[in-house]
Amino acid sequence: MVKPKTQEEIELLRINGDLVSRTLAEVGKVVAPGVTTKQLDRVAETFIRDHGAVPNFLGYDGFPASICASVNDVVVHGFPSDYVLKEGDIVSVDLGTLFKGYNGDSAYTFPVGEVDAETRKLLQVTKESLYRGIAAAVAGNRTGDIGHAVQSYCESFGYGVVRELEGHGIGRDMHENPGVPNYGKPGHGVKLLDGMTICIEPMINAGTRGVYLARNGWAVHTSDHKKSAHFELTVVVRNGKAEQLSTFDYIEKDTSINFV
Repeated sequence: MVKPKTQEEIELLRINGDLVSRTLAEVGKVVAPGVTTKQLDRVAETFIRDHGAVPNFLGYDGFPASICASVNDVVVHGFPSDYVLKEGDIVSVDLGTLFKGYNGDSAYTFPVGEVDAETRKLLQVTKESLYRGIAAAVAGNRTGDIGHAVQSYCESFGYGVVRELEGHGIGRDMHENPGVPNYGKPGHGVKLLDGMTICIEPMINAGTRGVYLARNGWAVHTSDHKKSAHFELTVVVRNGKAEQLSTFDYIEKDTSINFV
């Protein structure tokens, strides 16, 4: 049984959601050709700590950094490194915070400079599928309704929906029940209750849905080495309409980042 959060807990999650949203925007300001993914990591860690929180990814199950920086065919869990971003790349930045005992978690896939039309479409479709998943995150629905909303939309464009990874509940732990897959059947899965807090995070491949795990045991790559996009927001399940606790608004105030 997944317990809904109290309003007090939701408010602490909202604070974390706002901070991860603003941190992603700070990272987005420096995403550009010539920048290393390690530099992105430093920006995020500094901003999080300057605001009195802790980067909850750092040390999580041994993860060595404050962000996941996943470039091009890396779906998720890429290590920040000395890799220099190039014009036309995309980089998924996934990061989290721990503040007053509660967690934040959000992700955004940034274009690096100008990207081609095919890549731009992948980003647009993946982000739109997230909002379709959020629209299904209402009390009385099930996790399969969220997954179906994401899957049916993305597959209509011929994209591959990753099945080995999924969204999740969030609270005192960064990853809580229920799991929130990006595929499924309407009416199946865990029933959604008012006050549940979940992270919905489509991971969508330009090609097939196949993936493999890198030798470092963390980075997940597309099996055909085509690009993959990843967007994640935290929401509260509500009666009638889900309530967002994190947002892309801070990022997209900068129209140079907005690829739509």
